Amino acid sequence: MTTTGTDHAAAVQIEPQYRTRIKSYVTEHHLRPITTKEKIIVGATVPGDVELEAVPSDWGPSLTKYRYVYSGDRVMLVDPGSRTLVQEID
Repeated sequence: MTTTGTDHAAAVQIEPQYRTRIKSYVTEHHLRPITTKEKIIVGATVPGDVELEAVPSDWGPSLTKYRYVYSGDRVMLVDPGSRTLVQEID
């Protein structure tokens, strides 16, 4: 697993009101967390067998280009092109 590439993760800005919406979404939709053999960290590549979910539009316009996975009580934003984890929202 790679741990390089974490510098671009700081570019993902999530305003507080959107963080609240994301947390509400997780609760309301009873998202089932995924499990992976290895811990997924920011900058790492999400394994190919993990399904990436579309980001709902009400999470904010800056996030809709990403996909997400839910694991360990955290929503993790993933760049769908590279499958790189770019941001954790806990």
